[in-house]
Amino acid sequence: MLMAPMGSRLLAILVSLAVALVASHAVLSPEVYWKTVLPNTPMPKVVTDLLHPELTEEKSTSVNVGKGGVNVNTGKPKPGGTSVNVGKGGVNVNTGKGKPRDGGTSVNVGGKGGGVSVGAGGKGKGKSVHVSVGKSPFDYNYAATETQLQEDPNVALFFLEKDLYPGKAMKLYFPQNRETATFIPRQVAEKIPFSSEKFPKILEQFSVKPGSEEAEIMRNTIQECEQPQIQGEDKYCASSLESMIDYSTSKLWRNVQAISTEVEKQTQMKEYTIEAGVKKTEGDKAVVCHKQNYAYAVFYCHESETTRAYMVPLKGADGTKVKAVAVCHTDTSKWNPKHLAFQVLKVKPGTVPVCHFLPQDHIVWVPK
Repeated sequence: MLMAPMGSRLLAILVSLAVALVASHAVLSPEVYWKTVLPNTPMPKVVTDLLHPELTEEKSTSVNVGKGGVNVNTGKPKPGGTSVNVGKGGVNVNTGKGKPRDGGTSVNVGGKGGGVSVGAGGKGKGKSVHVSVGKSPFDYNYAATETQLQEDPNVALFFLEKDLYPGKAMKLYFPQNRETATFIPRQVAEKIPFSSEKFPKILEQFSVKPGSEEAEIMRNTIQECEQPQIQGEDKYCASSLESMIDYSTSKLWRNVQAISTEVEKQTQMKEYTIEAGVKKTEGDKAVVCHKQNYAYAVFYCHESETTRAYMVPLKGADGTKVKAVAVCHTDTSKWNPKHLAFQVLKVKPGTVPVCHFLPQDHIVWVPK
């Protein structure tokens, strides 16, 4: 349980948020924001998976002020929508289906406990985050460790562009991130600290013990977001779906499509064959967003003008079909020479295009 002063500060933030929402009489849910900004862009599966069904089905917004305080609700009034409540029990911000242990995300201030608690994803008791600790293979500043080379399932996702042709067999594994943290509304995300400088406060606010596995996971994500961008790329960490939409459209305009890898059924490492129908997307410019491990959905996005994206149909030896998304980087001269891709493919920076398939929880934004 956290100290009362932290609870008071967050209480003040959320009360201000609720008052602002009441004053505006409207707040768009992430799903409605997508449809408003991108009415002609289908939502990829990874996005719908990170939005609760109640949010994706309901478009109404209600604002109620009464004896119990202030209530702002976007989505269904039942559990699963997005709500900000200020009343006798304190303040509650909830995004998700039911209790946090069911995969939702909630921030509670006040109430019987008097403290602050944040839960996100996962079914395990007492765990706000549950994933492995390690540097992302999709941040090109980092050198791969020996552990990554031996154990990271993403190793199999790297390949050379010359191998992208029908009939090519590859041994692949499309892991599904165990981190089930979902999107929270931008209005809430913008009020939560996200920086190394404020890391102790973040741990306190999220009730995470310093030095724990969860703390290191969160620290790694923040540090990756704060690392300098490599030459030729622009990077941004989106802490909400709305901010990811804004970043991507600022780079590519609104005539975009968002694509992600879709696996027919979850399987282990196996041999896949590239089928006919490999399709290159328009242009050589893309925004690629990688799901990070954090208490709520955070995406590490980077924009590059030296990237080619492909839709690649795959078929496994057991008949499993995959609609895979692959990106090929045509200029790797500024990458870390010890990056995972170079060690796996046995090539040097800046010599040949380096490609990789994307896991299921990543998104590629490309011009239509």
